[in-house]
Amino acid sequence: MQIGDEAPAFDRVAHDGTRVRLVDYRGKKNVVLYFYPADFTPVCTKETCGFRDLAREMGDEHSVVIGVSADSNESHGKFSAKYDVKFPLLADEDKSLARSYGAFGGLRSLIGMTKRITYVIDKQGKIAAMIAAELSADKHVRGVREALAKLG
Repeated sequence: MQIGDEAPAFDRVAHDGTRVRLVDYRGKKNVVLYFYPADFTPVCTKETCGFRDLAREMGDEHSVVIGVSADSNESHGKFSAKYDVKFPLLADEDKSLARSYGAFGGLRSLIGMTKRITYVIDKQGKIAAMIAAELSADKHVRGVREALAKLG
């Protein structure tokens, strides 16, 4: 995936039972789509809570946050409840969504985990920004904040 590429479509049921389709945001909202290795791990928890706080700051008028990991929706439900996450978390147990975004491969794939990578998808459905930092949750949140500020 590169800046300017069309974001791969997806259609999933989130941990809370809501249907989440990328096409539903086209022309309406920017999408922050972040892939993270696992619920309840230190960096993933910090990252998710950072996005939770950012989502509260920005509201949902112009942008939406969606998290993706290979964990089950049951795990996502517990994770969401514990950390008061209001945005959808998508189960990608077969890693097909991660593969379509280039978020599966390398060393983490040997243990079945996705890469930590965040995409900002603009209202036209194009990749506007990519943030990759395996051990820095803060870099992802800062990168998203900067990308969304540029998109307006």
